[in-house]
Amino acid sequence: MELIFGIILGLVILVLLVVVHELGHGIVARRNGVVVEEFGIGFPPKAWGKKIKRSILGKNVLFTLNWLPLGGFVKLQGEHDSASKKGDYGAATYWQKTKILLAGVLMNWVVAIILLSCMALVGLPKILPDQYYVSQDATITTLPLQLTYVGEGTPAEASGLKPGDELLRFNGMGVSSPDDLTKLTQVHKGEAAEIIYKRGGVEYTTKTTLRADNIDKKGFLGVSSRTREEIKSTWSAPIVGTVTTAQFTWATLKGTSEVAFNAAKGFFQSLSFDKATRESGNKELEVVSGSVAGPVGILGVIFPQAQSAGPKQLLFLTAIISLSLAVMNTLPIPALDGGRWFLMTVYKLRKKELTKEREEKVQTIGFLVLIGLVILVTFADVGKFF
Repeated sequence: MELIFGIILGLVILVLLVVVHELGHGIVARRNGVVVEEFGIGFPPKAWGKKIKRSILGKNVLFTLNWLPLGGFVKLQGEHDSASKKGDYGAATYWQKTKILLAGVLMNWVVAIILLSCMALVGLPKILPDQYYVSQDATITTLPLQLTYVGEGTPAEASGLKPGDELLRFNGMGVSSPDDLTKLTQVHKGEAAEIIYKRGGVEYTTKTTLRADNIDKKGFLGVSSRTREEIKSTWSAPIVGTVTTAQFTWATLKGTSEVAFNAAKGFFQSLSFDKATRESGNKELEVVSGSVAGPVGILGVIFPQAQSAGPKQLLFLTAIISLSLAVMNTLPIPALDGGRWFLMTVYKLRKKELTKEREEKVQTIGFLVLIGLVILVTFADVGKFF
């Protein structure tokens, strides 16, 4: 039941983030003289639709609810770059098109800034070593030890512990670091142990018997853990939220480029005639697979874990996903906003017309590649369940 609720909640949040993104496109399009024909939540087939005479997106816009709950879309009049009628997207100037294409990205960044600013008021997780805060208005708190991994068939799993749980006491002793937990489990190896932990803000007590040996290096309890810190601010919360969003954006860009490089490197190495090189390439691809998540991984693994960890963790995850949507849509990937802008810019610099046929061809190829990548990542996500 917890898994199902987590999936539904994750789906609702993802749809809302995409709807906000598309709303940005629609509002800026209208402000720049482009006619908005339809605004849809989810993807066709259509479940319900109604034309609204007056709305923030203009006159006689068709608002629809669709059966595939995977996001949303906005349909503009004359969406191809070569369209030329009054009210067409294609008839807008280069600068107007740029604003329309990047408006969705801006909306996702604004959402991330708002959420991280709110979190700065109640406690923003300190993830980066140089994460920004205003020293005159910051309280840094060390949080309880959090489990990041629970091994299969281990005493931890048998006791009901899950990733995201906060360990408070072990056999009556406080645990504030992974080293503390390692030492305590080593002292009590092979013995019964009482563990007090917190999940979703509620304290629980469980009992288990530790392993007698650690030959496989999985630990006597069978967990991995981490220490965490939170930054709380007051008047500086909006500043902290804005600067932290910029820091996380840069970290996301760096991480994305590293994953892309390692994926390409692993792929070409896996095609080598040399056995050692092939094995190295396959290991590289395994690491990449473990570091990315598609729709199945996000909805089936990440959101249920965040939901069980509590509202603050869920709020933080929502901010990071909104920020990630913004970053992904700035990249020059065909079928995404950044790709459309890049293609439009290339043809403008070359002083060549971007015909409907050329644009559709590039976008179709890009879309198919994107779907192919999503399918590959989904297979990897499904593997994580088993």
